[in-house]
This record gives sequence, C-alpha cells and structure tokens, in this order.
Amino acid sequence: MTPPVNPYHGLREPLPAALSGFRQESAELDGVLINYVRGPESGVPLLLIPGQMSLWSSYRSVMPELARRFTVYAVDVRGHGASSWTPGDYSWDSAGGDLARFLRDVIGRPAIVSGNSSGGVLALWCAANVPDLVAATVLEDPPIFSVEMPRFRDRDRWVYASLVHTAEVAENGRPADIFRQDIPIAEDKSIRMPDRFVDLLDRLVTRHARRHPGRPASLGVRWLPRSLDETIRAVSMFDPDFARAFVDGRFYGDFSHEAALRAVSGPVLLMHANWNRFVKHGLVGAMDDDDARRVRDLAPQTVYRRIDARHVIHDDKPRAFLTALTDFASHARV
Repeated sequence: MTPPVNPYHGLREPLPAALSGFRQESAELDGVLINYVRGPESGVPLLLIPGQMSLWSSYRSVMPELARRFTVYAVDVRGHGASSWTPGDYSWDSAGGDLARFLRDVIGRPAIVSGNSSGGVLALWCAANVPDLVAATVLEDPPIFSVEMPRFRDRDRWVYASLVHTAEVAENGRPADIFRQDIPIAEDKSIRMPDRFVDLLDRLVTRHARRHPGRPASLGVRWLPRSLDETIRAVSMFDPDFARAFVDGRFYGDFSHEAALRAVSGPVLLMHANWNRFVKHGLVGAMDDDDARRVRDLAPQTVYRRIDARHVIHDDKPRAFLTALTDFASHARV
C-alpha cells in the first residue's frame, strides 16, 4: 500500500491580522519539511511546540504578547499541518531530531523550548539530547511518565482509547467525528457532545469543502467558538499514523522520561493543568500529582505551577500561561 501523502504539504496561507509582523516559513531538515511561523526579532528565541493533533495556530492568541519579549517560532511537528508526513517513521527520536535540527539550523542560538502535551515531551527530549541549544525548558501539561509503556496501555486506558479514536477519525476523513467521544467526569458519568450538534458541524465542514476545494477542513462560520474550527482543521491536517505509532508502541523507542529528566541541567518550568483519575478509566488528563512530584524529584531545579485550566493551557487560560512563562524567563535570566 502506498503511504499517504500530506495534501497540505508546504501550504502557505495568509496570517490573521493579529499576527502582523509574523511570517510563515518552512525549513527542509534532513529531508523533512517543517512548517513554522516566525515573529519579529525581539530578544531570546522561544520555540513553541504544539501537542499531538494540534497546529502552530493553537498558540495564536498568545503569540502577539510573547513577541513583545521573545523572538517567537511556532512549528507544525512532522505529521501535522503543512509539515511533512512520514508514515512509518514517527518516534520521539525522529520528531525530536527535527526540532534539534530546527534549533541548530534555523534558530541558530540557544532558545527557550516550550511544548504542550506530547510537545512537552519533545521539549524534554531536546533539553536532554541537545542541551547546548536549549536555554530553558517549559513543560506545559506534558504526559511525562503517563505515555510510557506498559502504563499507557494498561493503566491510563481512557487516553489510550482516545488516541485510537483520533487515528480512526483522521483515517475516515470526517473531522467532526473527533467530537463523538465520551469524556469521563466521574467514576460512572461521562459527558459527550450531542450527536445532532456533531451532525451540524459535519454539514458545515462538507459545505465548506464544496466551496473551497483543496483547502483544509473548516466550519466556515464565525458564530461558533474558534476552538471548534481549530480542532476540525487540525484533524484534517493530521497523519493518522502519528497516533497509531503511540497506540502500537512504535513511537517510544528507548527514550526514558526518567533518564531525560536526570540529564537536564538547565532551568525547567512545569505547568500542570487539571486532571482526574478513575478506577474504570484510569488517568483523564496528562499527569497526576505523583507524576508532577516525580518530575521535581528527578529535576530539582524545576519550577512548578499548578494552573486551573484544561489541558491546552495556552488556549484555555492564555493570561495564566503568559504570566507563568514570562515570570519564569525573568527569574531564570534567559
């Protein structure tokens, strides 16, 4: 079977007015095209790494403020957005290697590396493997320890099942189906977006596709929350094999979260979002309090910030994210 090709590889689109002074660029790094948006020269470089099935644009509400102090770079990780798809070649080492080359060849000087979710684990990978290129590390609700096997498959079953669902939706080409998922909020209680509403989203996506052939999926309306459209767009520009590699174990290789944390000597900020744990479902979130304590035990220089927010803190509570990051940078003197 011929591997799927990213239909949006290298796509260039106008940036929103709020990102005046930013520009979209791409870098060919050892055969992999990495799409990114760069802000004006404003100080120490800041590399923003989104999580799985998220795009650089998830950061757009915080990028203008960050650009007042930092030279901002926001990337699409391989398998996402307008960056290369590499089915059969997804791992911490391959995706981390892209970012190491990006730091060396594009940024060219030590940077603050900030990642959300799996992007946070990639930030940790960079801090451990290319410390000369990382001035400081920001871990935004990363699934450190929780996505290591066999715990991920056997103990934290809901997140594992959620990735199975994500891969299936990306494969079937109906992005709105990503919302057809139960989210546990108690041991025997879950919430779910009503099917009628998801059907409406699906009709809007279909209408937009007819009117704009060849473009990424979109709802094409302004009266729904931007976060819904961001998710729809991200699903349509996501290689399902990225999620499959987590599910079948190919992604992990021999990358040890514990060893990486022990190896990091530079400043670290850990932002910890809301989470639950249920007997039936396991962890609903990225990390629990025991995980957060273990991070601090292994990397004692870690600054810990508990933030009352959903998993993507920079989108859910942008002001809290901005305050935590800028205060950390000031105190770390980077």
